[in-house]
Amino acid sequence: MLPAEKDAELRQKIANGFIVETEDDMTPGYKAALEVILTVQGDTELLSAPAYYFASKDAPTINSRLAVYAIIQDELGHANIAYRLLEDLGVSKQWLMYGRQPHEFKHPYGFDQPLENWAEMVVANGFFDRAGITLLADVHKNCSYGPWQRALTKVDREEVLHLRHGESWMKRLAKAGGEARQALQRAVDWMFPMTLEWFGLPDHLKKHNDQLEYRLKGLTNDQLRQVWMSATVPLCESIGIKVPAHFDAARQEYVIDYEFPVEYDPTAKRWLFDQPISWQQVFQRWKKRGPMNQTYVAMIQGNKHGTFGGLQWN
Repeated sequence: MLPAEKDAELRQKIANGFIVETEDDMTPGYKAALEVILTVQGDTELLSAPAYYFASKDAPTINSRLAVYAIIQDELGHANIAYRLLEDLGVSKQWLMYGRQPHEFKHPYGFDQPLENWAEMVVANGFFDRAGITLLADVHKNCSYGPWQRALTKVDREEVLHLRHGESWMKRLAKAGGEARQALQRAVDWMFPMTLEWFGLPDHLKKHNDQLEYRLKGLTNDQLRQVWMSATVPLCESIGIKVPAHFDAARQEYVIDYEFPVEYDPTAKRWLFDQPISWQQVFQRWKKRGPMNQTYVAMIQGNKHGTFGGLQWN
């Protein structure tokens, strides 16, 4: 590994297009930033599996339930890719899987929520997987770490299939009308703001941009949020589902229709749009983790009477 004083030199090489291939090319700062972003990706993929599994029980047909099982298999494979890359950097995969407490996993708060019906399952594919594609497609295009950039070719293609599953079912539920459409709207009502938070701190509040300067990603948080809304808002508008955001023609960007961020009631899965909060309060909520955090991690770690938490998966 390069000494820390070589960091400015490495950042300049990366800005000129250098691709990092091994630990010998890294400085301690680069390696630390890479480990953080890989851990977030791996944990996000991993913890989507139990969340999707519970929701799959409400699938309308056996074929649609099997489709979710295929998605779960893909997500576990994606987690393994990220953890395998971390293993190359000296991070124990055994520790990543079994050595951490539930609150130490670094996945988005959205995957600490219960997905309780089919509408929530498909909106998770439509919104959460869209967020994943937005983030990982940017990494795939811009990342300076060669092994991760190449591995994402497979991940991106499979995530697109998850997204298509979600969006096609969202259209079907909206078209069905009645209770199906109402359930879809209720799912969107809490999952749309949840995904807006997913992209993190607004650019004007960020103090450190190591991931951008090391080119571990190419777009800022606000730019990524715009990419996500540019696909999601038109989709919802096209099927008559309301979202708290719109395109502002004068600003040529999507605008959130409430003071962002706001308080969230995890028990009722309801956003309190009349109660704005600071990002520090958002981080505190994330740090406490959500209502399903311990259950989902227990299912993964297998401490519930059998391999992979056998009883919990029944």
